[in-house]
Amino acid sequence: MGTRIEHRAEFAADVAATYAAVAGEAALRARLEQLGGHDAALLSYEASDAGLRYQLRQGISADKLPQAVRTLHKGDLLVTRTQVWRPSGAEYQGNASVEVGGVPGEIVARTALLADGAKTVLRTSGEVTVRIPLFGGKLESVIVEQVTKLLEREAEFSAKWLTEAN
Repeated sequence: MGTRIEHRAEFAADVAATYAAVAGEAALRARLEQLGGHDAALLSYEASDAGLRYQLRQGISADKLPQAVRTLHKGDLLVTRTQVWRPSGAEYQGNASVEVGGVPGEIVARTALLADGAKTVLRTSGEVTVRIPLFGGKLESVIVEQVTKLLEREAEFSAKWLTEAN
């Protein structure tokens, strides 16, 4: 059993514009450049009528990791995220999976872009699982805190992207 992640962000734009700011290739590249850390890259980006699948890598320097993580993991972390989005009417539903290099475990999440009146809501609901006896729960808590902060920074970036696009 893992530790839950719940995040919600609101954007003052319609679903289509928000989707482009959250999952558009240009927006993703710009977001990675600003927030991705060292060795950040958009590894793949495949769009079709059925939806979108992309994979990105983000780096976290060892000196920026919480002490609890540095105790169990030596060196920098490379995080690989795979995101899939599918259209669902005028909205989008998706799944994300994350692998953290050198850490036995995973992050899985459901994502949704939903219309809410004149605004759009990005909802993320997931779970962090770390398979390290005795320390797994502590690491899960640290990872949930860090992932939540990252989701907040990404939402701020997307909101700014939307403002500058209009």
